[in-house]
Amino acid sequence: MPKYVYGFAEGSRDMKDLLGGKGANLAEMVGLGLPVPPGFTITTEACRSYLQRGAEPPELAEQVQAHLADLEKAMGKRLGHPTDPLLVSVRSGARFSMPGMMETVLNVGLTDRSVAGLARAAADERFAWDSYRRLVQMFGRTVLGIDGALFDEALERAKAERHTTNDLDLDAADLRAVVDAFKAIVRAESGREFPQDPREQLTLAVRAVFDSWNAPRAVSYRRQERIPGGLGTAVNVVAMVFGNLGPDSGTGVAFTRDPATGRPGVYGDYLANAQGEDVVAGVRNTRPLTELEQLDRASYRRLLEIMRILERHYRDLCDIEFTIERGTLWILQTRVGKRTAAAAFVVACQLVDEGLIDLDEALRRVSGDQLGQLMFPRFDAEAPKRLLTVGMNASPGAATGVVVFDSAAAVTRARSGQGVILVRRETNPDDLDGMIAAKGVLTSRGGRTSHAAVVARGMGRTCVCGAEELVVDERARRLLAPGGVEVAEGEVLSIDGSTGEVFLGEVPVVDSPVVEYFQGSIDPAGPQADELVRAVHRLIGHADARRRLQVRANADTGQDAERARRFGAQGIGLCRSEHLFLGERRELVERLVLAETDADRAAALAEMLPVQRAEVIELFRAMDGLPVTIRLLDPPLHEFLPDLTELAVRVGIAEERGEVADRDVALLAAVRRLHESNPMFGLRGVRLGIVLPGLFGMQVRAIAQAAAHVRADGVEVRAEIMVPLVGAVQELQAAVDEATAVLAEEGRAAGVPLDALIGTMIELPRAALTAGTIAEAAQFFSFGTNDLTQTTWGFSRDDVEGSFFATYLECGVFAVSPFESLDAEGVGRLIRIAVAEGRRTRADLKLGVCGEHGGDPASVHFFHQAGLDYVSCSPFRIPIARLEAGRAAVLERLESSR
Repeated sequence: MPKYVYGFAEGSRDMKDLLGGKGANLAEMVGLGLPVPPGFTITTEACRSYLQRGAEPPELAEQVQAHLADLEKAMGKRLGHPTDPLLVSVRSGARFSMPGMMETVLNVGLTDRSVAGLARAAADERFAWDSYRRLVQMFGRTVLGIDGALFDEALERAKAERHTTNDLDLDAADLRAVVDAFKAIVRAESGREFPQDPREQLTLAVRAVFDSWNAPRAVSYRRQERIPGGLGTAVNVVAMVFGNLGPDSGTGVAFTRDPATGRPGVYGDYLANAQGEDVVAGVRNTRPLTELEQLDRASYRRLLEIMRILERHYRDLCDIEFTIERGTLWILQTRVGKRTAAAAFVVACQLVDEGLIDLDEALRRVSGDQLGQLMFPRFDAEAPKRLLTVGMNASPGAATGVVVFDSAAAVTRARSGQGVILVRRETNPDDLDGMIAAKGVLTSRGGRTSHAAVVARGMGRTCVCGAEELVVDERARRLLAPGGVEVAEGEVLSIDGSTGEVFLGEVPVVDSPVVEYFQGSIDPAGPQADELVRAVHRLIGHADARRRLQVRANADTGQDAERARRFGAQGIGLCRSEHLFLGERRELVERLVLAETDADRAAALAEMLPVQRAEVIELFRAMDGLPVTIRLLDPPLHEFLPDLTELAVRVGIAEERGEVADRDVALLAAVRRLHESNPMFGLRGVRLGIVLPGLFGMQVRAIAQAAAHVRADGVEVRAEIMVPLVGAVQELQAAVDEATAVLAEEGRAAGVPLDALIGTMIELPRAALTAGTIAEAAQFFSFGTNDLTQTTWGFSRDDVEGSFFATYLECGVFAVSPFESLDAEGVGRLIRIAVAEGRRTRADLKLGVCGEHGGDPASVHFFHQAGLDYVSCSPFRIPIARLEAGRAAVLERLESSR
């Protein structure tokens, strides 16, 4: 019989795949002897079986009953008994942390009969009815799918009748009336009475947690975080302990270090006389955790002791949920805490210094995505600003955008290209899509452990929480600020997640300290360097020491190359030579196309040569001693020529007026002759060099002359000439023969050998599949993964922003765009074939990648595993690629040692 249920004593933290993160950590804490309420975990296997079958596996009910009996025996109570009832919480717990994305139901077991028994056992009638209203509200929304706003409105009406905004001011009679109102909502909205059988409540709650795995917000979160959809969630059934028993009770969240900055200390939120969901939902603003010492000194000291135990045991920043029930401390959950990118780097280095981890482990704990976040701009401290208010600095960064008040508006405006600030009283899991779309999140309620703060930190979104001076009127779509200031939807706000400041209007931004460090403006050993800069310097240095992959830059000008070198580039992996001939210089290519005689063609090429030579000289100077890969012209020819329709109209109008220009007529004839229905697959790349004799020869001559020129000044040149869009070795061989002849000719003229590696871009499936043959003529391959993705899938990058691709993402065909992160299964297989066959032909074949995948963290790991020599990406992404190349090498070493 499959084992679908485990008691906490049967598990460990190594069983996360089966018990989920929450269940595995509960089991681990039980093993450490920490005060965890008794309970059991229903496995992820049970969830997967349920989702596949549409019903619970037949063995599950019996196993749950057996473990429930054990729990009742341990507690000395029975579920929902009318005199002294056992109540349980039903909580989700996936393999990977998904804060607030799935469901929880508290106080399961309360009924019309058992609520009186709970009141007598606790000697607190108000507490019993408060617990019952929470159950009906959660159960109605989570299990029965009733709009949560209906319950919120009923509770607000009850508070309004009492002339209060605080639910603590409602007495037992008030709460009993609220329960009646909630049950009426259940009856009206679901067509059934609120269930009075405790065992039915438990079964339905477990089923609802299973179902929540495929809820839209959970699917969106997994897509955002690239969490596989087939994992399923575990369910934890835990004996209830109560923080809403009065002022000597409460609930909170603690972090062993500041999740925003990484600084050691006591960080977190506490809320007296509350249950756990109150802290996350932000229904009341919390108090700093340090104030617990004045409220309950013994519990506070015990909590600090447990925080130290857990941090040393997990060797990481821990996030801990706890409840105090009449002076008794209970630990409800721990996990490796969500943190900002800055905290990730700082904490990793702190733990190295404390001897808890080594530098390899520290490198594994940070990521290129986090480093990218640290390179985002910040607000200019010297710029004039109009301060609106100050809230809690929940997730750092500088964000400016138009104000919106709901998730749908955020998504709509973001799709139109606008930056968005999502403003809410407090966020909830249904706001996830809006948070993903927004540049920043601002709430008037909640603390640093609220839903908005935790999710924003995990996604790298700027967030300010608990801005109490703001009145957020979501229905009127406006917010009111001190001094009578009103901000309507569509107006601009700027929020600083590092300080908690909120400003009216747009605030200018400047480079972050991390970017200044990479550009050489900050010495990591100097007084300007803070702990974050020193941590980034330390870990990027360790990544450089560990990595095998070199990192080059995609750069077209000397200025780009100089910037790339400051960011740590080890050469240029792609110079797109066609970029030199756009704009005003496009006429040079037009003259080449219009040339009717050899003499005309030679004259056009002669005009192009010095332009090409001058730019290559700057590249060679900037990359003195480092390789420079120059791709010969590769754009669709139509990019150099006027639009056919516009040109035809212009010529037609001129003919009617008798003002025909001979050049326009000739140009129109040429454009018609060269017009293609799909120019992305037409006359471009190597084909252009064959159809326009002398074009590639001119470019190679410019490269050779540039090399001779700078060598005379002592510059070391390592030129690499790349022939684009090759599909057959015969195409490449023709280009190689021409290039070799030109290099030899220019070398003789300069009196020095002018050699260069000659290779090709692999950007067509046929090229990948015949790489063994193509390697006979190529000294290097550079995978053009942008076009290789287009030609493999049969759609262009433009389609990614079009109509059908968005549907593909929504339907789960793609978890992420294959133009953002490499399609390892399809495109990646072509690359592996080309690597293997190319090196079989030529053992010293140099292999690189020059598509923007070269700066994508997940893709860098693939390229490392595939055996490439280097990746190339835009200058800003070079540090990201350096870090991930080091992480890939460290992870490979770890796997090989197991």
